[in-house]
Amino acid sequence: MNTRILFPRLLVVCAILFLTNAAIAQSSEADSRQTRTIVDVNGSMRLETDTSAPPAGEERRPRIVKPVASPKLSLVSANLSSGFDQDLLTAIQSHLGASYHFNTTGPESFDCSGLVWRAFQDIGVNFQRGPARSYWATFEAPPKSEEFKFGTLVFFSNLSHVGIVVDDKGFYHSARHGGVTYSPFNDYWLARIDGFRRVPNESQTPSANAKPRAAKPASSIAVEEEREP
Repeated sequence: MNTRILFPRLLVVCAILFLTNAAIAQSSEADSRQTRTIVDVNGSMRLETDTSAPPAGEERRPRIVKPVASPKLSLVSANLSSGFDQDLLTAIQSHLGASYHFNTTGPESFDCSGLVWRAFQDIGVNFQRGPARSYWATFEAPPKSEEFKFGTLVFFSNLSHVGIVVDDKGFYHSARHGGVTYSPFNDYWLARIDGFRRVPNESQTPSANAKPRAAKPASSIAVEEEREP
């Protein structure tokens, strides 16, 4: 009698102990895994026990990549010695971003010699509009110490291209690819320099606060095609 009563009770106790141990073991394993974390490729933390694939919606969601801000057009700070130089720099920079177009003098587009002519015209310095080689023939060469002085004209590739020096680091010009822009004197440009010329400004002394005046229409002389080296 006692045996028949105790046996079923013993089975119940064994079953309870088995289930309890299984639950404890499962809980311990989960706790152990939860304490270990990994960092995914996006830099976010997740549990190592999260072995399932991400939800389909999340997997298909494109990564948001912040665009790299493109640098602004170069508004170069030059070591300027006079109000005239400051006015010239302001005039040049007012045309930054204009496109290149052969035999034009602005305001929407320029070729290389057209930009030079317009920049000086803007501040009241008048000379004959022509191709780059005409400026080379018209103006005098500067002293060696002034070749990389702001405002000096720099010529490239058999006098087919001209720009305006900022300093020994770079120059402004109207490039066939890129329009009116600033370019550094890197190996490419240094290897192509023909020489320098200075536009005389003794008769023109605009104040630092002078407003650029409207330029006279360009001469209708035939201008030979200029090219970026």
